[in-house]
Amino acid sequence: MKNIDAAFSPCPNDTFIFHAMLHGLVDTGSYRFTQNIFDVEQLNNAARQGRFALTKLSFFAYFTLSEHYRMLSSGAALGFGCGPLLITGAAKKNISDMTIAVPGLHTTAYLLLRLWAGVPGKIVVRPFEKIIEEVASGVHDAGLVIHEGRFVYRDYGLRPLTDLGEWWEQETGLPIPLGCIALKRSCGEPMNRDLSRVLHDSVVYAQNNRPASREFVKMHAQEMDDAVIDRHIGLYVNDFTVDLGETGRAAVEKLEEMARCRDLIKPE
Repeated sequence: MKNIDAAFSPCPNDTFIFHAMLHGLVDTGSYRFTQNIFDVEQLNNAARQGRFALTKLSFFAYFTLSEHYRMLSSGAALGFGCGPLLITGAAKKNISDMTIAVPGLHTTAYLLLRLWAGVPGKIVVRPFEKIIEEVASGVHDAGLVIHEGRFVYRDYGLRPLTDLGEWWEQETGLPIPLGCIALKRSCGEPMNRDLSRVLHDSVVYAQNNRPASREFVKMHAQEMDDAVIDRHIGLYVNDFTVDLGETGRAAVEKLEEMARCRDLIKPE
């Protein structure tokens, strides 16, 4: 058996799709997988060091690392109505005057903020799970919300300044690409083909056997409420996760094109 370090975030959509392949519920061939669970920006930074063979990446990070990693056709997070939100509890003010908490400088959320606002106000990098509470307590004027945060920020008395996914859809008519699963190019084409099949089967198993992964998902989720977890998975795991297809690939290419036109991609 060949052991593969598989790295992904604790978010329900990631733990949901990786559960079956990690626990031998689908045919993994000659591969077995060791889980490595980190915050999305930690994953982006780890990939810059080439730490994991198979890893979740923000698309923004993937664009800078595409010489070293190859995107798999399964496992991606993209869709409609699932984009990052810029939220605030402060009185109205110009965005250029705000202190904005973001979940990482290599996240797709931050790339979308740059595409929407150009050079925004003062940027502070914070773990994504801390942003809502810190904005609500007045530590920051605004925050960029991803993952489960989009379902609970109103509970903290916060309001949206803009929905970057809605902006993207109006601009392009395409689903918004957020993150992908990528394999080191040095692993070679046979492994790429094998792991693409394994991940595809793991996603399909998860969708067809939703209760099977619930304990594993809840073990790592930031928000423990079953309804929030179900909404999260329902939003971020969809047909594009099974296979990007032509529309999904067109969305990824459009995001990269827009970022390159703004000179926002700096290859590592």
